[in-house]
Amino acid sequence: MSRNYKFHNPEELYFISFAVVGWLDVFVRNEYKDIFLESLRFCQKNKGLEIHAWCIMSSHVHLVFRSIDGQKPELLIGDLKRFTSRAIVKAI
Repeated sequence: MSRNYKFHNPEELYFISFAVVGWLDVFVRNEYKDIFLESLRFCQKNKGLEIHAWCIMSSHVHLVFRSIDGQKPELLIGDLKRFTSRAIVKAI
């Protein structure tokens, strides 16, 4: 899931996609989807993530979002991906 995102205007709306390493079908179980959704909710409440749309596919995620409260989008997405990946690996 590693990729360096470049956000030129932190307050703008962005569309990003990120995939599971090796494009493995991890999100076929509801348990793993729920972990991702919990991560999204946490970032909404605590990190200034404003979500406009999302789509969980079996091996990747699409997200339309904006960062509010002065949070840098690249740090916000990094935190989201880091927490989610660790939680899913632990659950597996």
